[in-house]
Amino acid sequence: MTDTARPAAAPTRRRRILGWGAIAVALVLAALVGTALTANTGWNSRGAFDPESAGPYGTLAIAEILRDQGVRVEVVRTYDDALAAVSDEPVTLVLPDSPLLEDEDLLELAVRADRVVVPDIGSRGLRILFPGAESVGYGDLAPVAASCESEIATRAGPVVVGAEFSLPTDAEGCYPSHDGFGLILADGISAVDGTELFTNAHLAENGNASLGLQLLGSRATVVWYVPSASDQRGTAAPELGELTPPWVTPAMTLLIIATIAAAVWRGRRFGPLVAERLPVSVRANETTEGRVHLYARAGDASHAADQLRLGVLDRLRRQLSLGAGATVQAISDAAATRAGMNAHSVRGILFETVPHTDRELVELVSQLDAVEAAVAAASRPERNSQ
Repeated sequence: MTDTARPAAAPTRRRRILGWGAIAVALVLAALVGTALTANTGWNSRGAFDPESAGPYGTLAIAEILRDQGVRVEVVRTYDDALAAVSDEPVTLVLPDSPLLEDEDLLELAVRADRVVVPDIGSRGLRILFPGAESVGYGDLAPVAASCESEIATRAGPVVVGAEFSLPTDAEGCYPSHDGFGLILADGISAVDGTELFTNAHLAENGNASLGLQLLGSRATVVWYVPSASDQRGTAAPELGELTPPWVTPAMTLLIIATIAAAVWRGRRFGPLVAERLPVSVRANETTEGRVHLYARAGDASHAADQLRLGVLDRLRRQLSLGAGATVQAISDAAATRAGMNAHSVRGILFETVPHTDRELVELVSQLDAVEAAVAAASRPERNSQ
């Protein structure tokens, strides 16, 4: 039988090898096509707050509206160009709190510009531009009134606050929410969460467009700075290869080669190890004995009930936030109280009643499910029941 199976196994093995090879080639081609498309579209260079991006987090819409109102929008993508643009004339500078900028560079741009709007300020930007201010949370989904003396915010009307900031010394806060403000203004510098206000996805909501146009359009020119990788001026962090000892790379190469050799040596070969003619006949008495053992094992209703109860008790304990050392009695009483059920009945279901037949076991399973469902329903938050 082995000699007759070998010729048939060879074509099957070749088909499998060819199939896996075709899949590998298809994956490589798909990766190459995706890489080429990504490189050609240039989408990776158009991120958040980019005034030339029409994506949901871009700001092309507000830039076009500013141009329609006669405001010149100058997009610069290097630090040197941004520094030159703000030094020529009074402008409004859109200054992202980018990690590509050193602290000194960020502060120098803010000082040089006549007016500055930071649309995505972080803890570093708050420390440098608004000493004493901190990020204190995030606003609700409901619009918030300006509630300040700033005419810009008052004319804009309510907006949905994003990030909230504490109010530093000598600064004005607008749009109070919880313990902070959605907009802070000090010495010609404004900080606001632009992701919730000025991006293409949210500009048309509430007073977002009015607030953005007033913050950005107060001067004849807006210099919109989009940092690039070339703006990173500090000493570059050492790469992983510079931090590892010289012997690591040869050792890893040797380990990979040894792993591949071991996989080839001990790995399973292609195709079946043993050729066996099917179907296989089994004697009737062997099948009968196997079924008898399964029926005998499944007939222990009390043992099956104990295993079911253990699982239900553990889930109820976690649902009721009880400790790992909680007793069965404590879990039962807590479940009855939470679900509003009779404590004696729940105790009987969870640990007192002993089923002796399959029908009693099925009834107990239904009762256990009912108790667990009642506790889960009673534990749902109020907002889910409204």
